[in-house]
Amino acid sequence: MPKEGMMFKGIPMVKHAMRIGLAGIAACLFCRPVDLPATDQPETLLGIDVLQAQDFKALKGKRVGLLTHKAGVNGQGLSSIDVLHESPSVDLRALYAPEHGIDSVIRADKKYGHSIHPKTQLPVYSLYGEYRKPIPQMLTPIDVMVVDLQDVGVRSYTYVACMKLTMEACFENGKPVVVLDRPNPLGGIKVDGPVLEDKWKSYVGPFPTPYVHGLTIGEIARMAKGTPGWLDTEDRVRQRGRLFVIAMRGWRRDMLWPATGLKWVATSPNIPDLSAVMGYSMTGLGAQIGGFKHGIGTPYPFRLLTFPGVSVNRLQKRLTQLKIPGLQLKEITFNRSDGRRGTGVYTTVTDFSRFRPTELSFHMMKLSAEFRGFNPFQKASYSMERLFNKHVGSTDWWTSLQNHGERVNVEGFIGKWEREARNFREASRPFWIYK
Repeated sequence: MPKEGMMFKGIPMVKHAMRIGLAGIAACLFCRPVDLPATDQPETLLGIDVLQAQDFKALKGKRVGLLTHKAGVNGQGLSSIDVLHESPSVDLRALYAPEHGIDSVIRADKKYGHSIHPKTQLPVYSLYGEYRKPIPQMLTPIDVMVVDLQDVGVRSYTYVACMKLTMEACFENGKPVVVLDRPNPLGGIKVDGPVLEDKWKSYVGPFPTPYVHGLTIGEIARMAKGTPGWLDTEDRVRQRGRLFVIAMRGWRRDMLWPATGLKWVATSPNIPDLSAVMGYSMTGLGAQIGGFKHGIGTPYPFRLLTFPGVSVNRLQKRLTQLKIPGLQLKEITFNRSDGRRGTGVYTTVTDFSRFRPTELSFHMMKLSAEFRGFNPFQKASYSMERLFNKHVGSTDWWTSLQNHGERVNVEGFIGKWEREARNFREASRPFWIYK
């Protein structure tokens, strides 16, 4: 075993990304014009590529399970399922699938059952159906669990929660876990948003991290293994559990996805490209309660803002008045799937170094009360309130929203959360794999 612990719709300048720097890339990479192909020689070797280069040494002589999905591919775009199944050095026995399924096409929050993988004829155990945590019978066919999931760097995206429950089950049943690391598409520097309170811990918030956490999935696994209370299992089980992270080669914290040279593969139906990844961090929280729409069902998921009863022109002017650092808000027209014309306010990152990903969402909440003429957060049902707080994670923010509505002090909370994010970044540093 190795040591324990250890496409983009954007701009046609990706191959020069390392020259122009992080802020320069991000000033325009979250725009949208063309699909960018992977380069012949990616800057970054993924965990699966490193494992293969080591001739699968960590897996030899063991019956292997693989938790993965459509985006679990190697640097050349070949499915990790195929890479492992076709290797004479690997005895792949079972597949495990997170939310959205093994092919990442099932809609959000839709349960599904076990199946047989059509190409390999291996069992596919659903971890988003009757069980989210593998039961012992699901682990019987294997000796080691390999995890190859592409995360998006945002706390409420559920693949990290799936990994957490899988780690717990494997540790409890004496099965080692091998995480094949992948880039955080938002890089490893930007950390932003409220830290999740323990009382709101759930499948959309498995760990007490800021909303944008700045870690790779391998680093999160290391932090969960090394931090008491992060895994819901007895501490002796956590300490005894065996975790091995196959680190990437060539990835640095200041690298956004285009700098890796890798092609983006859709991680779920509403995250088809990296434009949507950035949008998810920006608007995902802001459209839960109040009335805002954030582009789901349009060509611009999580990037296009509308509000019922408010003209796009008025919305664009009001959002622009907020002067959110690093963000431009522009009225656009587009073609809907039914051929009709649509309009909305498109969000563009102009300066990633000044940009705070979650800030827009909290202004959206405040504006919801302003546009409605009443406070929609006071009228939220109990279930809506709980789901909101499981995503946002701050009781103080919810209380302030309910009490003050359109007068809520967004700037005061942003300052508080910036301090929390800095503290988390320092607390996470011992678990970093990359500089």
